[in-house]
Amino acid sequence: MKINTLLAAATALGATAVMAAGTMEEVMEIKTRQWEAAKARGLFGGSKLYKKLSQHQPCINGRAGRGKGQESYRCNNVDLHGFLSHEDLGSPAVFGNDVWGWTSSSGREFGIVGQADGVAFVEINTLTGSLTYLGRLDTQTVAVSWRDIKVIGHHAYIGSEAEGHGIQIFDLNKLLDVKPWWNPLFFTPKVFDKTKDLTAHFTGIGASHNLVAHEEANMIYAVGGRSGPNARNTTCAGGMFMVDVSDPAKPFSPGCVSQDGYVHDAQCVIYTGPSEKYRGRQICFNYNEDTLTVMDVTDKKAPVVVSRTPYVGNAYSHQGWLVDSSMTFLLLDDELDEMNQVGPAADGHTTTYIFNVTNLEAPINTGIYKSPARSIDHNQYIVKGLSYQANYGSGLRVVDVSGVERDPTGGNFKETGFFDCHPEDDDVNGVVEFLGTWSVYPYFKSGYVLLNSIERGIFALKYTGKKAKF
Repeated sequence: MKINTLLAAATALGATAVMAAGTMEEVMEIKTRQWEAAKARGLFGGSKLYKKLSQHQPCINGRAGRGKGQESYRCNNVDLHGFLSHEDLGSPAVFGNDVWGWTSSSGREFGIVGQADGVAFVEINTLTGSLTYLGRLDTQTVAVSWRDIKVIGHHAYIGSEAEGHGIQIFDLNKLLDVKPWWNPLFFTPKVFDKTKDLTAHFTGIGASHNLVAHEEANMIYAVGGRSGPNARNTTCAGGMFMVDVSDPAKPFSPGCVSQDGYVHDAQCVIYTGPSEKYRGRQICFNYNEDTLTVMDVTDKKAPVVVSRTPYVGNAYSHQGWLVDSSMTFLLLDDELDEMNQVGPAADGHTTTYIFNVTNLEAPINTGIYKSPARSIDHNQYIVKGLSYQANYGSGLRVVDVSGVERDPTGGNFKETGFFDCHPEDDDVNGVVEFLGTWSVYPYFKSGYVLLNSIERGIFALKYTGKKAKF
């Protein structure tokens, strides 16, 4: 679709797009039904079905892993270096969700693996990519499928959709005292105490869907509230609930951002882009179910909506990321467009929406990128011109997006690598379901990438393809 057609349609259909958008409650209900059906089919099989792997399995002739079946994965320019199932990671629920990472001051690399019943901590061997399970921190209340983790400094912030969960604040330096190599034959992973081992437990919120970390501002934004003071039916309207973590032991809230209602996810920055009016200000790019919403949150007592932008194909505005430090373009994931067969995603192929945000007050949807595979997109993060996309059934997709300024329609975007951790749908080039990959963490200096699978476990991967072209 040409740019001018996209723009004209977006203007004409703005109100319609808002009305057609789904809500998080609807999405969660669909996912829960699919996960229960997958459990009945035996896909949540734990370590008996998904074996631990600690040896490098290069991607050769389009395959990585052992032989055939459940442990053989389609790939291109992505090697498999390690794998631990959720059962290996101490989870009775054997259900995965978010993942984030932390690098210690000495350069050691750790993963925080989200699960229905808590988080597991792993260390990545920076020479081989193998994974060591160090221990876990259980959920603060009850098990639930949704958990989210972010890191500021050496503290992990952990939220959950479990009612009354709040935010667990955990000092990751505690992992440095876990030393499995001292006595490997008798090592027992450490189960951290969710009272004694926490730096703090912030109880100012109830349930949250995601946490957004703005490291430069020492702010955590709990978004997507469904219960407690941050819920959709409160004055906070499920919007951004602000938590100041300048002192992680004494978190406090300056208030909440309710102006555009429920926020599903966001990226917050100290703005250095081309809109002079906003340079140096704290700007958040919010994914608000039905729009891309730009917020100025510099003044915590008076946050401002800078713009709200609908787009053709909107079904559930889910997540996105700025392409680079110029802050002129961002990529947006819509989580329901493939399933609802709307707009450019009507054929079920994962569709990424390209926005020019040069003018924060009037972002423009300039084009799209369509994956070769059929799948639902979930989360993506961009490093040095490469977008690392976690796309449910089609797994990790690495896309060169560095040419976006040369062609804002996405015409020069190119997939340069992938690792498909959900082989069950390979024969049909993907099924539009909420199974497979949840999220990816691509920021380790070593180049290893963590990929968390819902039904399997945590994968340590390394991209071996070309650097970004531009």
